[in-house]
Amino acid sequence: MTALSKYDRLEASGLWRASADAQRREVIVSVGDATLIISDLNDRAITHWSLAAVEKAPMPDKGGAAYHPDGDPEELLELAATEDAMIDAIDTLRRAVARARPKPGRVRWLGAAISASAVAALALFWLPGALVDHAMRVVPPVKEAEIGAALLARIERVSGQPCNTIEARPGLVALAGRTGAARVVVVPGGVREALSLPGGTVLLNRTLVEDYEEPDVAAGYILVEQSRSAETPPLRKLLEHAGPRATGTLLTTGSLPPRVLEAFAEDQLATPAVEMPAENLLPTFATAQVRSTPYARARDISGEATLPLIEADPMSGQDPAPIMRDRDWLQLQAICEN
Repeated sequence: MTALSKYDRLEASGLWRASADAQRREVIVSVGDATLIISDLNDRAITHWSLAAVEKAPMPDKGGAAYHPDGDPEELLELAATEDAMIDAIDTLRRAVARARPKPGRVRWLGAAISASAVAALALFWLPGALVDHAMRVVPPVKEAEIGAALLARIERVSGQPCNTIEARPGLVALAGRTGAARVVVVPGGVREALSLPGGTVLLNRTLVEDYEEPDVAAGYILVEQSRSAETPPLRKLLEHAGPRATGTLLTTGSLPPRVLEAFAEDQLATPAVEMPAENLLPTFATAQVRSTPYARARDISGEATLPLIEADPMSGQDPAPIMRDRDWLQLQAICEN
C-alpha cells in the first residue's frame, strides 16, 4: 500500500485495554506493514491490528478518537485530541483500505445467484475448518499458553482458586514430568475429574489426590486427558466452539474476545468428557510406565466396565519406577487443606 510509506515513522502515545474489565495502560502506537502496532513503553509489541480490521469506536467525551478490532469492541485504543497526526493517519489508511477492496460489477442475475450460492457454500462448509487449520499451524506455543492461562482465569470463577503450597510443588512437578503435561493444577471444584487446557496445562479435581492412596490414579486421569488432546487438541476444540469470526480475530489481533473464553469455559465444565477406548489408552500408559489398573478401579471399583484396562495393564508383572516419593505424595494430598 503506497499510503503506508508516508506514515512509516509516525508514532503516538495512547491508552489501551485488552477487555472491558481490564485496566487501561499507556502504550505507543505506530504504523507497520498493513498493521497498527501497539507496544508498551519499553518498545515491546503487545498486539498487532490489521488495518483492514480496524473500526472506529464512539468518540470519547474528552475528544480525540477511539478504535477497536473488528468484532471485538471490548478491546479499545484511545488517542487524545493532541495526537491528531496519528488519528488522521489511521483514518486515511482505513479509507485507503476500503477503496482498495474490489467493487462488484454488474452481472446477470443467474450468474450472481450461482456465485452467491458458491460463496455461501464455501463460507459454510470450507472456511470455518480452513481458518481453524490455519490457526493451528501459525499460533505459536507461547500464545497458546497465554490462551490457556486466560481460560483458566475464567474457570477459576467456578472452580475457585487453584490449590497450591510450596510443599506440594515437587509432587505436581513429578506428575507433570511422568505424564508429559506442561503443568498440573489442582482445583477445589468445578472440574469433574480432569481437563486439558491449550498450552498443555491439565486441571485435576482435588478428589483425585485426596481420595486415593497412590498417585497412579491422578496420573491415569492426566494420561487419559493427554490421549484426548492427541486426538483433538484443546486449542482446536476452543476455536471450533468459538466459530470463524473469533478465529479470524485471533489471527488478526492475536487474542480472543473474553466472551468467547467465558462461553467455552462454561461449555467444558458442563459437558461430560468423551470416553476413550482401552486400545487408545494402553499405549499411553505403557509409554509413561504407569499402571492402568488403579485408574480402571477408580473409574469402576468392580472393574467390570474397565476390564480391558485391568487385564491388559502394560505394567502387569513389572516394577515401574515410583511416580514420586511417598513424602511428596503425602504433601500433594494435603495441597487443598489451607
